[in-house]
Amino acid sequence: MKKTILAFTAMLLTVCVSVQSSQAQLKRFSIGPYLEAAFPTGDFSKTHKPGGGIGLGADVKLIAGLTAVGSVGFMYMKGKDVSSVKAIPVRLGLRYTLVSILYVKAEGGTVNFLGDYNNGTGALFAPGIGIRLLGLDVEGKYEAWFKDGTHGFWGLKAGYNF
Repeated sequence: MKKTILAFTAMLLTVCVSVQSSQAQLKRFSIGPYLEAAFPTGDFSKTHKPGGGIGLGADVKLIAGLTAVGSVGFMYMKGKDVSSVKAIPVRLGLRYTLVSILYVKAEGGTVNFLGDYNNGTGALFAPGIGIRLLGLDVEGKYEAWFKDGTHGFWGLKAGYNF
């Protein structure tokens, strides 16, 4: 009787693990918050200090290794002798998984400047490289905002997707 119960328990455990892993493989959509650090470059670094931001990102798996990504956030960089940058970037792009957890990503979109500095809307482009392990996503990138010149910065982004 004990052997039968043990065998049944082992079989039930195996089925539960198999179902759980197959459901994880079928998950095609995820969403989650992120934090971002920004380090201005070029002329932008002469007028602004490093800053940061928060936001919400989402992705949808398309085909083998290719994923559509998007995010919306808020960025802030304190000005040295000029007005601080307050911006809302909206990004859409593609992520390609190179090997298991390593990916490359390219995003484009718009950036809406708030306040006195460069008030209005501009374009943005942001290529990056990162790792994603389970829900944790860490990315290094360069982002350029185009409005009345180029405002570029190196960024480090960390988030968790559910």
